[in-house]
Amino acid sequence: MKPLTPQRLADAMGIGLASAELWVSHVNTALGMCGCTTPEHVAQWIAQIGHESAGMSRLVESLNYTPECLMKTWPARFDEATAQRLGRTANKAADQEAIAEIAYFGRMGNVHKGDGFRFRGRALVMTTGRANYRECGQAIGADLEQEPSLLEMRSTAAASTAWYWRKHKLTGYNGDVLRVTRLINGGTNGLKDRQARYGKALAVLSGG
Repeated sequence: MKPLTPQRLADAMGIGLASAELWVSHVNTALGMCGCTTPEHVAQWIAQIGHESAGMSRLVESLNYTPECLMKTWPARFDEATAQRLGRTANKAADQEAIAEIAYFGRMGNVHKGDGFRFRGRALVMTTGRANYRECGQAIGADLEQEPSLLEMRSTAAASTAWYWRKHKLTGYNGDVLRVTRLINGGTNGLKDRQARYGKALAVLSGG
C-alpha cells in the first residue's frame, strides 16, 4: 500500500493532524522496516501502537501507581507494606525509582543498581530492560544501553517498533488482534481498545 499521508495517519489513529505531521515520516519508515505492506498489517500496527503509547503521545513508562495497582500488577514483588510505602496516595507521590527497582531489577538484563528505572519502558512499544535496550539498539543502530533516552526521540521510537515486529514476527498474524495483543502485552490488557482501534484504522486504510 502507499505511504501514509499526515491526514490518513491522523484519521486512522485518531490523533490530531499536527501530531500526525510530526510523526508520519518516521511511521512510514518504521512500517517499511517492519514489513507492514497491507492494510491489515498497518491497521494492526496502528492499533497496537496507538494503545501502547496513547496515540504516540507517551514515550516513557509512568510508574505512578497506587498501592492497590502495585499489588495487582506485580503481586509477587509488592506486599501490602511495601506497596503502601512506595505507591501514590492522596498525601504523597509514588516513588517511581524505587518502584522500578523492585519491579524490574534482576530480570531482563537489569543487574546494576538503578537499572530498573534507567531501563524502564520507553518508545512506542515500551521497550523495557537493559538486555532489550541493547538488542534493540543493535538492530536499529543506536547505543541505547549507553543513552536510553534516545528512545524518546520520534525517529528512534518508531524504528524500535521494527525491531519488535520482526523479532516476534507480528506481520504473520494480520488481523488477529487478540494474538498480537498477547505477544505484546503478555495478556489481554486493553484488548477492547485495541480491537476498536484496529477496526477504525482498517476502515480508513481500506477506504471504508
